[in-house]
This record gives sequence, C-alpha cells and structure tokens, in this order.
Amino acid sequence: MNEPTNEHRPLSEQVDTALSKRGFTTRALRLRAAGVLLAITAGVAGLLLLRFTNVFGPDSVCGGAASADAVHAALGPGRISEEKSPGYSPTAVDPLQHCAATVSFGLFGDTEQSVSFGLSVSRSVHAESRPGARLFAEHGAVGAVTPGGAWALLPEGCPTGLQASVGTGHNGEDGDNAEGIARLAVELAGLAAKDRNCGSTPPAPKTLSPAGAEQPVDWGNLCGLPGMAVTKAPDANHDEWYRQQATTAFSPIWSCDVTDKPSGDLVASFIVVTEPRMLDLPPEGERSTAFGRSTWTGSSNEDVVALCQGRKTYFHYEQRPAPALRERHLLPDTEAVWTQFLTAAGKAIGCEPIVP
Repeated sequence: MNEPTNEHRPLSEQVDTALSKRGFTTRALRLRAAGVLLAITAGVAGLLLLRFTNVFGPDSVCGGAASADAVHAALGPGRISEEKSPGYSPTAVDPLQHCAATVSFGLFGDTEQSVSFGLSVSRSVHAESRPGARLFAEHGAVGAVTPGGAWALLPEGCPTGLQASVGTGHNGEDGDNAEGIARLAVELAGLAAKDRNCGSTPPAPKTLSPAGAEQPVDWGNLCGLPGMAVTKAPDANHDEWYRQQATTAFSPIWSCDVTDKPSGDLVASFIVVTEPRMLDLPPEGERSTAFGRSTWTGSSNEDVVALCQGRKTYFHYEQRPAPALRERHLLPDTEAVWTQFLTAAGKAIGCEPIVP
C-alpha cells in the first residue's frame, strides 16, 4: 500500500518531518527554533504596524488642529507624523508659523500625503474664488474645497473675514477626498472659534457642489447668467478662442473666469460673495455711489457692494488684456458690462433690483 503524499499528510507531521530534516531532532532544539520563529513573526508584525497603521501614533495633529481620525479620513490610512515651527499655535493668525501633518503608507513609506493648517484674515476673495471650487454652506459650516486645499469661515459671531485654511499642495485634479479635506478645515475653524469664545464647531458638510466645467462662451448668457448679454470687441469674432468656467453654486461665493484658450490667460473675471462674513468691507459712509444702489468698496473700480435681502453682497468684475486681441480688452464697454452683471447676478441670487 502506498504511503500518503506529503500534501495529504497532517500539518503536524509535515512540520515534524521538516524540522527533523534540518537537524532539529530534540525537544530543546525545537523549542529554540519556535522561539526564533515567534520573535521573527513579532518583529515583522511590529514593522507592519509601524508602516501601515497609526498604532502608538498621535491622536491629533498640530496642537489639536485636527484629529487623527479626520486626517485619515482625508488622506487615507498610514503612519501620521507632523512638522511644525517653534511656538506654533493652531489658533493664531501668524503667517510665519506653520504646521503640516503627513500620512505615510507602505513598508518603506512608499506613499505620502500631507496637509498644512493655518488661520488667515481674508482681504481679497480672489484666492478663494476659483471656478473649480466645490462649495458648501450648511448647518453653519461655510467654505469651499479647491484642488489645492480647503477653507472654512469661523462661525457666526466670530471676527469677519477670519478663516481656517488647509493646504494639500496640489494644483490639479488629484483624487483627494474632498469631503475629508472640508472636514479638516471645519474642525480647525471650530477650534479657533472655541479659543476666541465666539462659536462652536459646526457639523462637517455632507454635500459639496460639483466643480464647474470649462465651456465655450455663451455671449447671450455669459457665465451661465440668464440675460447677461454682453458686447464683445468687434474683432473678437472667433468664439473658439474663449472659454468660460463658473462655479455651480452661489453660496458662499460664486465666480466665473473667461480665458483665452490658446494662451490660457484670464481675460475677464466675475465674482459674487453672498456670505457677509467673508470680507470686512469699508463702512457705508466711506463708499461712493457706483451703479444704481451699489457703492464702490475701493479705488480700483473693480469692487462694489449692495444690500440683498438685508445682507451685504459683494460683486467683483475685472478685465485683463486679451492676447488674441493684441492685448486689448475683450469687453470694451465697462459700464455696460457692470450694469448687465449686477442685473443678471442680482436676479440669480434673489436680490432686489440693484440698477433701475
């Protein structure tokens, strides 16, 4: 009768045979081999825990700017580390201070994702108004996620223009967890509000508006605003030269860029800020009349403010030279564009008529 092959023998017999062939023929030698094997296994397990998880790692990062769970939700699993400047405080408005948290994953730290944290006072909406932004405004959480990070305003009752910022260091579509990045910004805004005793952390947003897509320019409804029909320069007769891209929501901010397609240069920009907390605007007595019941906010003639449903609403319009027109403006009649913009955008956000 044939003996059973090795693959059909019990595992204990296979192990016994293998040890005997390697000279482990006594109990003492076999116990020593088992101890070595356990030590190797424990070492490998420990290495895997260190490289692939955050076991024994920090529960929060950057002085409590965000929890480890929130960082993992935004960047994925792995070992968390941080790098911060001396004296860093997550609730201080100080551009010289910085803190970044990094999540490393892989046996040799194969992949790394980082976020940086900071507070700033917004004096211009240009940096926050990219048409590719995904906006949120729900249950007190107000802000946006851009390809380069996210920002969130401090809650109602906190200083105007103060916002929490989270940077990811990316400038294009990068597959980041947008909701997770938004949560980091909201958590930091809540921490800053608690420190200033001006509010509490609102719940993280559950939905974000879709990012705006680049499209051919619609000269009869510029930037997707119904009724915004503008007159372009007479020699701007090649519509394929230009593209428009607008955010898909108006709250807390709406923006649209018109670009020269061959060069990629910005030639016109339109912005509406519907959240009064975003900007610390000059008092009404320091503003001069612009169009209808709107007033200029500065000396550049690019920014006006008007009351809409009792709330200060900010409008911005600027032009830059168009390369395709030999550095002349695409929209030559500035006053007519302003009038069209205030009328169409005001109607889109439910504002009372601004221009008679």
